[in-house]
Amino acid sequence: MTRALMIQGTGSNVGKSIIVAGLARAFARRGLRVRPFKPQNMSNNAAVTSDGGEIGRAQALQARAAGIAPHTDMNPVLLKPQTSTGAQIIVQGQVFGDQDAREFGTAKDRLMPFVLESYSRLAADCDLVLVEGAGSPAETNLRARDIANMGFARVAKVPVVLIGDIDRGGVIAQVVGTQAVLDEDDNALIKAFAINKFRGDVRLFDSGRDDACARTGWPCLGVIPWFSQAQLLPAEDVSDLPMRARSGGHGLKIVVPHLPRISNFDDLDPLAAEPHVDLTVIPSGTPLPSDADVVLLIGSKATLADLGALRREGWDIDIAAHLRRGGHVLGLCGGYQILGNAISDPDGLEGTPGSAKGLGHLNVDTVLKPRKTLSLSSGRHVASNAPLSGYEIHMGQTTGPDCSRAWLELDTGMQGAVSENGLVQGCYLHGLFSSDAFRKAWLAQFGQRSQTAYDQTVEATLDALATHLETHMDLDLLLSFAAPSPLASEPAKVS
Repeated sequence: MTRALMIQGTGSNVGKSIIVAGLARAFARRGLRVRPFKPQNMSNNAAVTSDGGEIGRAQALQARAAGIAPHTDMNPVLLKPQTSTGAQIIVQGQVFGDQDAREFGTAKDRLMPFVLESYSRLAADCDLVLVEGAGSPAETNLRARDIANMGFARVAKVPVVLIGDIDRGGVIAQVVGTQAVLDEDDNALIKAFAINKFRGDVRLFDSGRDDACARTGWPCLGVIPWFSQAQLLPAEDVSDLPMRARSGGHGLKIVVPHLPRISNFDDLDPLAAEPHVDLTVIPSGTPLPSDADVVLLIGSKATLADLGALRREGWDIDIAAHLRRGGHVLGLCGGYQILGNAISDPDGLEGTPGSAKGLGHLNVDTVLKPRKTLSLSSGRHVASNAPLSGYEIHMGQTTGPDCSRAWLELDTGMQGAVSENGLVQGCYLHGLFSSDAFRKAWLAQFGQRSQTAYDQTVEATLDALATHLETHMDLDLLLSFAAPSPLASEPAKVS
């Protein structure tokens, strides 16, 4: 019978996603058929699934850790922020609509049936479902219509393990305070806690661990030391971007303007892992360095808004100067659109309807249309003939004279564009730098050697993560808390 266990956190970014990935690999190595599940996620870093939808990047990584292909049922509700108060809602992989935060709070009742349906299907064909919460169950203002934490756990009858983050400070208060604000029935679901991100000798926290145990009555599954290799795994939270996307190399200098609605930023990870690449994300208020070799514009969830932000920063002027010096510019997805002559959003798909002039470095125009392109693709880099693969996830259609010089030849057709002078390229394919042969060929044009087998690096890191958790957590005790799932055979009613 399928069993399930939910990992919740005392706050956002405490390491829930990485811990679920490590547990998925650890239990898969024990021969269990593991499935990751996150009822509700908020991220602009999405992955395309083989069933033609999109889910949060973290669930795709967790699926990889479990040795299975990602599926839309693993993340049935995905919120993709487009403004400070509004987001596009993805339900079971497809666009469900746009709502502001206040409207979404009242819409959750309509979304819970989709969550339970996906969970029921997923749980029907595995041994263990590892459920990841979102944010914290201690956000009592969100509890009434919650579908992400205790609201789901109560309906699905899934036991919970709580993760605290000692690197933030106040971890005892995090754990004890969570218990203090939850009601009796929610607290009854929490079986244990663990402390994450400890730096130094974990024995120094023995008394703190014991105090948290005594105050809550919950056992501690372990104090987990800081796992520095986590930076080698794809990130989901944009707050990790400035810290992660930086290499210690002193070769090819790539700079990435950090735009407000940046998305699919894991495109940077394979480049940042290269020892001969110095990749730096440039924060707001900082000019683009004049000694950069490549300016890389990556994806955006709100392209027109990010185009405006780029101009307000003066980065459009920096990019023009960079090209006059003979530098190269590459745009991926939203970055590709920004490099063209114009972007039009007649239906207001990413905000207020309108259009704007692009940077004009590619002779192409983009129109945003309601039907979103979601596909897995493979093919070759036209200039080098190097094989590559990746995924498309966009609502724009881009056409123009520079598309006659396609940058890629995919199984779906020719794609992308190259400027007449060859210094500017763009395409819609995400994930292409994960292809070792293409990355090697792309770096070679700048006189740099690729020394990284990226997929092997990710696999080795997942194995190291699993071993790390096996060493510092009581996984046998943790697994003993997993309970049979009544929804594996039939969905439960929402109460």
